[in-house]
Amino acid sequence: MAAVGEMLLNAFFQVLFDRLASRDLLSFVRQLGGGVDSELKKWQRKLKMIQAVLNDAEEKQLTDEAVKMWLDDLQDLAYDAEDILDEFATQALESKLMAQNQDSSGQLLSFIPASLNPNAVRFNYTMRSKINDITSRLEQLCKERIELGLQRIPEGASSTAAAAHQRPPSSSVPPEREVFGREEDKAKILDMVLADSPSDHANFAVIPIVGMGGIGKTTLAREVYNDKAVGDSKFDVKAWVCVSDVFDVLGISKALLESITRRPCLLNSLNEVQVELKVAVDGKRFLLVLDDVWNEDYSSWVDLKAPFLAAAPNSKMIVTTRNSNVASIMGPIEHYNLKRLLDDDCWSIFKTHALEGRDHNALEISESFRKKVVGKCGGLPLAAKTLGGLLRTTRHDAWDDILESKIWDLPQQSGVLPVLRLSYTIIFLLI
Repeated sequence: MAAVGEMLLNAFFQVLFDRLASRDLLSFVRQLGGGVDSELKKWQRKLKMIQAVLNDAEEKQLTDEAVKMWLDDLQDLAYDAEDILDEFATQALESKLMAQNQDSSGQLLSFIPASLNPNAVRFNYTMRSKINDITSRLEQLCKERIELGLQRIPEGASSTAAAAHQRPPSSSVPPEREVFGREEDKAKILDMVLADSPSDHANFAVIPIVGMGGIGKTTLAREVYNDKAVGDSKFDVKAWVCVSDVFDVLGISKALLESITRRPCLLNSLNEVQVELKVAVDGKRFLLVLDDVWNEDYSSWVDLKAPFLAAAPNSKMIVTTRNSNVASIMGPIEHYNLKRLLDDDCWSIFKTHALEGRDHNALEISESFRKKVVGKCGGLPLAAKTLGGLLRTTRHDAWDDILESKIWDLPQQSGVLPVLRLSYTIIFLLI
């Protein structure tokens, strides 16, 4: 898994590579002459050299200020290079339109080489210094790359920075006093949890909550798990386990046993653990939560659920997942697809984290700023919370700059929204 900062720059670099390889761009710069096309090819080669060490730089910048400054300079250069390519694209379009107008008006100017066109001459002269500047800065960054000892880390190699950015384990303990916008969802899931299962149903039913990352699946499951209606009088056994990307049947079984018994499990074989787990739920009605499940291996699921077949009827298991295939594998009950929040609810979450203890009126927050915030959050409560936390620790007069950051324009990487990338790599905020 690539580190977040590396993914961000890699995504931006790919945009640059695609534009540098554009046939329209190459055709236009060849007409300009003056070696512009060879300079752009040099950019490609230098950027490829730099891209190869991004993973290493991402790790080292956490403890090496010089590497952090190198990444800052690289980020600035990447945006400056994009600006120049934008200018090329604009000029190419203008030249194309001019040629079309000349053809339609019957003017025969095609014998004039494009490089001698007055507009092209002025443009070429203006761009030459900008191109040389980028080339010089690229060469300097390549030189510093060697001086800093940055090396290429093969794909798939371990990365402490990447590991640090993995989703932290969840807990059944509510981290906030109030949850916004999920009252109706909670009521529906509670009805499913408390409803009696059909007589021909297995002793326990799986209730899958499906939705994209950051939409609030864990929060909703937590709200239901802690509701008074599902207390000890309704369920004999309750347990919460965060699964995440590794579906280790032994590890999950041990975690469930420890959550149920509230004692450490010192057993090391799957058989011993599952025998104890079966005893713990035998004849009892349980409510279990498996949070953040990614497993699509049906056999692993069959192995995991074996001890729970001994439970009392009407037991329930809430599963949160981003993948509807996972939900289909784990149970026949129709998936509960969680929707995005309304703008007002996102704004409430943002205010809770960004403006706690502050005088809202004194900050003079405009309606346009509010619209920008909820627009960036995209209906995702985690995005609203994360953005609120970022702005909470930032000067109020810099908030608009952050919302206008070019990071928002980069494509989503591996389900990670720009606002979440901002929370991981705050050095890319003020660009």
